[in-house]
Amino acid sequence: MDALLRVTGLRKAYGPVEVLKGIDLSVRPGEKIALIGPSGSGKSTCLRCLNFLEKPSAGQIFLDEEEIGVRNGRPMSDRELAPQRSEMGMVFQLFNLWPHLTVTENVAIAARKVRGLPAKEARELALEMLAKVHMTHRADASPAELSGGQQQRVAIARALSQKPKLMLFDEPTSALDPELVHEVLKVIEELAAEGRTMLIVTHEIAFARDVADRVLFLDGGVIVEEGPARNVISHPREPRTQSFLKQIRH
Repeated sequence: MDALLRVTGLRKAYGPVEVLKGIDLSVRPGEKIALIGPSGSGKSTCLRCLNFLEKPSAGQIFLDEEEIGVRNGRPMSDRELAPQRSEMGMVFQLFNLWPHLTVTENVAIAARKVRGLPAKEARELALEMLAKVHMTHRADASPAELSGGQQQRVAIARALSQKPKLMLFDEPTSALDPELVHEVLKVIEELAAEGRTMLIVTHEIAFARDVADRVLFLDGGVIVEEGPARNVISHPREPRTQSFLKQIRH
């Protein structure tokens, strides 16, 4: 099956510090891939480079065979990039909800601005997406009235409202209290079961083992090991992967 996402030779440097040192990866439609590794290994930077929230220093990124960030051999402006970015629904570590808007309005505004939907259609879509993340009962609440887990579920609904081809999760549970992690992971697992294509940066190793099709272990800006999720996590081949996983209870 042809890849939905294809990345070749991805590099990212901040001055003299090279964070990504040549990442090659592909994601097939419906595939779930987890990126794991120690802090500072380049996982989040890799994810943010895919939709040019961070501009890559080198390499090429293709979504559905369309090159991201480049048109006719020149870099795209933010305005030109907007339609491409809308094809990748991004869920961040922090929820970034508008505090003055209700839950429904936070989701609907994304559909209006990104997809250009009229207000009524955007609200209907927002309620549909909130149902997917089990948040319709708080549709009229403000973000301040929600727990961290609930806010993150609203943020997931907001990303879904773009109707993206690919979902990107950047450590979606890292800002949550431990007792709230499960509710967010459960929603992501349900979305994965629908056949959505996902790239997930996570420290939740058991979740990666059980939900992802493949795992990529990053360290020092390179992919050290990759393979079927259960193989990599339960029987890692590379000494660096083995050392990392020994330090984590899973």
